[in-house]
Amino acid sequence: MSEQLPGWLDQKVKDSEEKIKAKQKAQVVQLPLWGEVERAIPNHIARSSLFAPIARGRRKQHRNTPLVSRSDATILFSGDQLDEADCDVWMQALHEARQAPLGQPVTINRAAFLRAIGRPKSAQTYRWLHASFDRLSFGMLSIETKKYEIGITPKSRLIHLINGFDHDPETDTYELHVDPRMLVMFSDAEFSLIDWEKRLMISNRVDLAKRLQRLVATSNDRMQRYSLNYLKEVCCHEGRMRDFKTALSDALIELERLHIIKNHRFEASSQGKEQACWKRIKD
Repeated sequence: MSEQLPGWLDQKVKDSEEKIKAKQKAQVVQLPLWGEVERAIPNHIARSSLFAPIARGRRKQHRNTPLVSRSDATILFSGDQLDEADCDVWMQALHEARQAPLGQPVTINRAAFLRAIGRPKSAQTYRWLHASFDRLSFGMLSIETKKYEIGITPKSRLIHLINGFDHDPETDTYELHVDPRMLVMFSDAEFSLIDWEKRLMISNRVDLAKRLQRLVATSNDRMQRYSLNYLKEVCCHEGRMRDFKTALSDALIELERLHIIKNHRFEASSQGKEQACWKRIKD
């Protein structure tokens, strides 16, 4: 028969156990729980040129490259240039990771994941998905804003968009790993919610329209204005301005069709520079 602890010692043990449980609970790091019909992306990432509507086969190799971003953020990126399809994969990965504490492996079914991002199941799309996860796992960045910084040496290491992934061919699943520091990018509600159903319905100038959808979502302003020079730069468009303007107009018409914006137009700013304007339609 075990010896019973004295009352004072028994209470001390219980207090210690409660402190351990409270500490463990406090250490659980989890993304915000947004709804099933939306996907979330940190505002500074959504506004930057990290993901861009680039042409096929034109990926650049970045090495600590400054990205186009707002003046209140400095983002340096290393890795293969990422496109809008990679952005879909990353947003869906974060969507599935939001259900579990960051740092713990997240199991995803490959076929279901492809359906969720509007892709058919085939040997080709399986290879493409694997390559996209490779790019996201290899790609790493540092970010410095007025509110936080990640990967600014020597204070901390760079952050990968996905910490890594393991494939189990027997169950047709991936196990994804997301850095707990990712939560910092979502702090103070500094993230945008993307209407996923409308995103999957985009059918004209798909990549550019998806890029603009993200940009629209980052601002609560009903009337939004951006210079054409800035839009061309942040979209990584290297062709002629007149060609970009044509594509931009087509993409904005597509966003109007899906009731994301309305009344888009091109006009001169107060400084005499050409800009694109539209009204955001809020659900």
